[in-house]
Formats: sequence, structure tokens, C-alpha cells
Amino acid sequence: MKAIVIKPKSPSEIKFLSELLKKLGIAANSMDIDEIEDEGLAVLMKKADRNKKVSREEIMKKLKY
Repeated sequence: MKAIVIKPKSPSEIKFLSELLKKLGIAANSMDIDEIEDEGLAVLMKKADRNKKVSREEIMKKLKY
């Protein structure tokens, strides 16, 4: 299933859209910007290649230690 992300401009628009979706019987949740960023990070982490190994030396080189 897919989702639609809507960015209302004001608290009154959030209230209006929430009430409209409720009347239509459509489940809706509100999220703040931190929660949206967390979701994006979770998606990127799931897509990451977990098979590739990196040596400690390479990590330290990137961190400049």
C-alpha cells in the first residue's frame, strides 16, 4: 500500500484535513518534522548494503584519526 504526504500551511488546515479524512473513513496520522526525518532515515537504512565490510583502518581514515 502507498501513502500520501500532505503538508498543510496552518493548524486550521491540519484540523480541516483531519476531520475530512475521518468523515471519509480514511485513517490518518500526523507527524512532526523529526518523525518525518526518522522515517526517511529508516528507509535509507533498510536499503543499505549490509554485506559489504569496511576495515577499521578505512573508518579511522575517514574520521581522520
